Amino acid sequence: MSVAKSYHREVAPVLAYCAEHTVVQEPLQEQLQKETLSNAPMSMMLGAPEVLSFGQNFIRSFGGKRVLDIGTYTGASALAWALAVPDDGEVYTFDIDHTNYKKYGVPVISKCEKTFKKIHALEGSALEALDKLIADGQSGTFDFAFIDADKANYSNYYDRSVTLLRKGGVIFVDNSLWSGSVCDPAKRAESESTQAIHDANDKIYQDDRTYSALLNLGDGTHVAFKK
Repeated sequence: MSVAKSYHREVAPVLAYCAEHTVVQEPLQEQLQKETLSNAPMSMMLGAPEVLSFGQNFIRSFGGKRVLDIGTYTGASALAWALAVPDDGEVYTFDIDHTNYKKYGVPVISKCEKTFKKIHALEGSALEALDKLIADGQSGTFDFAFIDADKANYSNYYDRSVTLLRKGGVIFVDNSLWSGSVCDPAKRAESESTQAIHDANDKIYQDDRTYSALLNLGDGTHVAFKK
């Protein structure tokens, strides 16, 4: 089965059918997706809506309040989590550059002040910001983490997320199949990003700190549950 996000024009019929019976978007999400796909550079970086809906289901199911969102882009994932957490919830979203978030995400998300105020946008090195949260005594206080940033640091982001999550917290690692290229040793050898994703998949699978499952959802979603 091919790997694709549901908004791709040539998405496989089975994936499209699954998405049709999974994705639930509020008007702000529909607006931001349309704005991103129509105008933002490298628009295919936009997270698959089926992955975001699945993540929202997890957050709502266990009453998650504090979320790590590693990789902001235009803010679609941060918006999804902000809609899922309660009024006193918090979403910390990290990106080395928030230009796209400010240009495309903020004008849409800020239309709902209640949702927008839940999002804390931290621009700069995500690793440094995560390390600061740990140093500040925030370990074990977050409920959910979403990793969708530079692939070379996937294993590092995962380690920090495990530390910061509480017992029973959930991590989603996006793009874990990388259009299927992780399955091919030759492609892993040719691409640092592909190799890094493969290494992260191995790390998560073998990690005794979590239970995990690698799913063919979107461009691959590796789900880990902190023991």
